[in-house]
Amino acid sequence: MIPATFDYVRPASVDDAARALADAGEDAKVLAGGQSLMPLLRMRLAYPDALIDLDRLDGLREIRDDGDAVVIGAMATHHQVIGDPLVREHLPLIARATETVADPAVRHRGTFCGSLAHADPAGDLPAVALALDAVLLARSVRGEREIPAAEFFVDWMTSALEPDELLVGVRVPKPGAGWGVHYEKFHRTAQAWAIVGVACAVRRSGDTVEEARVALTNMGPTPVRASGVEDAVRGRAASREAFQAAAGHAAEGTEPPTDLHGSAEYRAHLASVLTARALSTAANI
Repeated sequence: MIPATFDYVRPASVDDAARALADAGEDAKVLAGGQSLMPLLRMRLAYPDALIDLDRLDGLREIRDDGDAVVIGAMATHHQVIGDPLVREHLPLIARATETVADPAVRHRGTFCGSLAHADPAGDLPAVALALDAVLLARSVRGEREIPAAEFFVDWMTSALEPDELLVGVRVPKPGAGWGVHYEKFHRTAQAWAIVGVACAVRRSGDTVEEARVALTNMGPTPVRASGVEDAVRGRAASREAFQAAAGHAAEGTEPPTDLHGSAEYRAHLASVLTARALSTAANI
């Protein structure tokens, strides 16, 4: 199909992009890698009055050290994120989860921040951002705003960004020493969306779990933290038996969808199984 008619703007700076977005009003879309937006345009599931193309904003491609955090610019591609030394050293959970996104062609064009802004609950990276307590950085003509990941995803494919706000990056705290991480994903065919995914980080002290962070993909209209699992393993001995018992809480408070790929009950079962695996791998058990 052919997209509906729209105005095309290719700003030369972030300030220009923010002004263009403000001038365009609520019926505008921002184009980064385009791997999610372009299919929607072609199928006329999205029909903006204006398209703001960020391709010229090379400054947003940077991944930089920010002291106790790493900042990933809005135009950094999945491929760039996977191979970046800072990400691989300090944020291996992001690197591992991003390696599971789609295929090489998509990873060379699609962007990490674009995936977050798209806010698809079946996407792998929103749950990872949630598990790592990431902070998303928004810019508009009104100034800058920081949005914690826990507040960013508000509904199915709906984020907390205002219509005139541009996502310019994400700041991810460095977990520090003692953390093990893993992303466990179940999908029926290679390169497909996750039926269920689990982003997991575990900090051990000897044989004891000091802290765990578990976030779920495709278990509701937004990514969700499995707080029941986190509470169940905190302060307990790290063992497969303990993790399997704790994983029984994975589906608590979730709203898994029923679709052609599986029922809500099937997804709840998957969440439990995958959470136990992710905990064990992250804790090196």
